[in-house]
Amino acid sequence: MNPTRVERDSMGEMHVPADALYGASTARAVENFPIARRPLPPEFIHAYAHLKAACATANRDLGLLDGQVADAIVAAADEVSRGLHDQHFPVDVYQTGSGTSTNMNLNEVIAHLATTRLAGRTRVHPNDHVNLGQSSNDTFPTAMHIAAALAVETRLIPALQRAESQLTLLSRENQGIVKVGRTHLMDATPITFGQVFGGFAAQLQQSGNRLRLATDGLRSGLAIGGTAVGTGINTHPDFAGRVCHQLQRRVGGSWDQAPNHPEAQATRDTFLFAHACVRIAAVSLTRIANDIRLLASGPRCGIGEVILPAIQPGSSIMPGKSNPVLCESLIQVSCRVIGNDTAIATAGLGGVGSLLELNVAMPVMIDAFLESTNLLANAVNVFVEKVLQGLQVNQRRCAEFLEQSLMNVTALVPAIGYDRAAEVARRAHLEQKTIRQVAREMKLLDDATLDSLLDPQRMTRPLPPGG
Repeated sequence: MNPTRVERDSMGEMHVPADALYGASTARAVENFPIARRPLPPEFIHAYAHLKAACATANRDLGLLDGQVADAIVAAADEVSRGLHDQHFPVDVYQTGSGTSTNMNLNEVIAHLATTRLAGRTRVHPNDHVNLGQSSNDTFPTAMHIAAALAVETRLIPALQRAESQLTLLSRENQGIVKVGRTHLMDATPITFGQVFGGFAAQLQQSGNRLRLATDGLRSGLAIGGTAVGTGINTHPDFAGRVCHQLQRRVGGSWDQAPNHPEAQATRDTFLFAHACVRIAAVSLTRIANDIRLLASGPRCGIGEVILPAIQPGSSIMPGKSNPVLCESLIQVSCRVIGNDTAIATAGLGGVGSLLELNVAMPVMIDAFLESTNLLANAVNVFVEKVLQGLQVNQRRCAEFLEQSLMNVTALVPAIGYDRAAEVARRAHLEQKTIRQVAREMKLLDDATLDSLLDPQRMTRPLPPGG
């Protein structure tokens, strides 16, 4: 049997593992919530620790907390923020919806470390000192915003920028290569690979812009200072502003308390918007990954206009087969992100998560959010490294399709009219000929005009009729 010690809280005694840094409240939560059997992500705990250090500093500067006690709390919180004590945060994801158990876990670990640092001269209390001027109801959503904003800014946006840069490079390198365009999966007028890859890059750029807008909202909507129900009971009027200032010093960027604290604690709308932007980025990536795997289909009996790096055998029964496995991996990650978005949106619903003065489904929201950003960032980085950086355009295949496309007839419409052009396309299809061959046979245009109008490059840019 593992050795234990006895700890006490307001509900009485609890046996706690002898080497644990936490106390009775955390032990109760571990006992009460054996659900997922996994704790909240470490990066959330680290963000929460930054907040606890900022709160202690603010209380010290306001004269509400003894300087030595405050400094010990800050030093302890710093250790937690650096991941030195991750094993001492065992509370399950599926716990009390306000995150009170995780807040107390932080308070108890930091109080234990701070007391040890003070060599027993002062007992640092988890509630009276570490949690001074705070509630789970305002600190947990504040830590959610910090962790989510940092995850998007330091992991997801850089990954999207890397993909955007590689697609922009592919656009420049292949701007002169014309291919058949396709709408409704059917042949359409020509487009350059420069335009295709440039469109992909622009899509990711817009996703990044949306995510920056979302993190601005996270940074300017902190619930800290609202305490229990958003009224600020038991905290100093200047506390929230000072905490935000300390967060700026600790984790960078600007941070501001929410303009309306009751809204910031009763709802998670800003958080929902942020993850919706993550979901949009995932949807954008599914389009890019799927288009690339369609264009690479074959190699002989599909489209085959691009060639993907062969990174592993594609079949246990068909020798020599290579599949677009990383396109599939990225799409599967996006499916998970979309599922997480549904979980987060549901957790924000009135009557489910948002109940009167408090949202009570916050732990699952931050868990899902951080899973989404981590999975998507990892998948994008691998996709760039193992797909985009080795992708090649099959110029010969593109040229073959271009000459055979019936939709080249669109370029003849200004010269011969829609109905006559439709007749050319119909005959070309029935007789298995090219548009050029049929137009010559019908003697609709002289060769020079026909060659000019059917120039593939000419069809990829705006020109006035007859221009």
